[in-house]
Amino acid sequence: MDFLLCVIGMVMVIEGIPYFAFPEKMKAVFRVAISQPDNALRIFGAVLMVTGLTIVFLVKKSPSLW
Repeated sequence: MDFLLCVIGMVMVIEGIPYFAFPEKMKAVFRVAISQPDNALRIFGAVLMVTGLTIVFLVKKSPSLW
C-alpha cells in the first residue's frame, strides 16, 4: 500500500508540473481537447492506458534492466 501511495503521489507531481509551469498553454490544450469528438478522446485514453500497462509489465518482467 505504501508503494501504491508513492506512485500516486509521483503521478500527481508529474501531472501538476505543466499546470504550474505553463498555465496559459494548458488552457489552450483544454480548448483543443474540448473541440475533439468523444471517440477521439476515448481512443487517446485507451492508447495511454495500454502504453502505461505495457511499461509497467516490461519493468516488472525485467527489473534487471533498470
